[in-house]
Amino acid sequence: MKNNRLGVTFWLSCFIIAKGCTLLTAGEIDPQRGNPDPDGKITWYDGSLLTLAGKAWTNTESYYDRLPAKAKAVVPKDVWDFSRDAAGMFLRFSSDASSLDVRWALVKNDMGFPHMPATGVSGIDLYIKDDQGNWVFDAVGRPRNISKNKAHFSLTPGAQYLLYLPIYNGLKSLDFGIPKDKHLSTPDPIDPKTHKPIVFYGTSITQGGCASRPGMSATTLVGRRLDIPIINLGFSGSGRMEPELANLLAELDPAVYVVDCLPNMTTRWIAERTEPFVKILRQTHPDTPILLVEDSSFKHITPTEKGIVLRQIHEKLRKDGDKNLYFLSNEGMLGSDFDGTVDGVHPNDLGMSRRAEVFIKALTPLLHLPASAAKP
Repeated sequence: MKNNRLGVTFWLSCFIIAKGCTLLTAGEIDPQRGNPDPDGKITWYDGSLLTLAGKAWTNTESYYDRLPAKAKAVVPKDVWDFSRDAAGMFLRFSSDASSLDVRWALVKNDMGFPHMPATGVSGIDLYIKDDQGNWVFDAVGRPRNISKNKAHFSLTPGAQYLLYLPIYNGLKSLDFGIPKDKHLSTPDPIDPKTHKPIVFYGTSITQGGCASRPGMSATTLVGRRLDIPIINLGFSGSGRMEPELANLLAELDPAVYVVDCLPNMTTRWIAERTEPFVKILRQTHPDTPILLVEDSSFKHITPTEKGIVLRQIHEKLRKDGDKNLYFLSNEGMLGSDFDGTVDGVHPNDLGMSRRAEVFIKALTPLLHLPASAAKP
């Protein structure tokens, strides 16, 4: 395996390259690690050289997988298959260049779905930090085929950027190309011990279906607004609270666990699996807040049939002494009209935005953030 596939971010604070004696600044990627394009105008850098956010385990089968390699033998096949999608992950970078080319090769042939555009399923999504410190949309990279996708972006030299990866597709490769003699930098990874992430575990809705762009899923909206790392462990059709998933989640050390599985579960499964799932997490995380989420209804039914069962379990466990277990009602999750979904189930961008607002209000006190953090 090539050195640039080790999955370890390469950092330089003040390092002299022997050849040419070039002084590199903090976070600047050594140009010798790039590969010149045949035209001689662009230097390509493997995406693994940049800071990757949203990845919970390093020992993965493929660099952009979401679950560790060992999970393949224990989780349901559908969970494993969807864990190969890069949902929620993004790369951080800056450059002194005024342009950037990105090329990427996908794992699956399905560029888009009947109810979700290819830009969300298989595209890449560029955000820039503005003068007020907010992350704002800059451009999207549209996928064309499985192996040879390329997008050209204009950059503001020196600005900070993040690039979201596909929601419903995996990546075989991802490369950044900048003009020859320009530089690519990446920030120091966030220390998970001092900046613990929110772990979202759930269904296709958690994964990001059906956002039009990767940056428009509810979890990414929450992450940008609260400026906190997010781990997206949504698995389409497969968020079912199996004990194997609880054991994997228990390996992590988040600020909050968000368990949002009801759309994929029957009332019987909810009654049978929720309490054991919570107790597995509690074995290693007795004080970590756990937020149980009611399934949303575009017809604004509150509580839902499944929500009633989940409420009862939440109340029982609270009475049994779990004071850090919380319940999130679906009230307001999709707004007050009927326009928040694409199909009566999966949120569109409007629904994702409304969903994110409800999560932000619920998570702000659990994260001990000021009330102002919950304001749009």
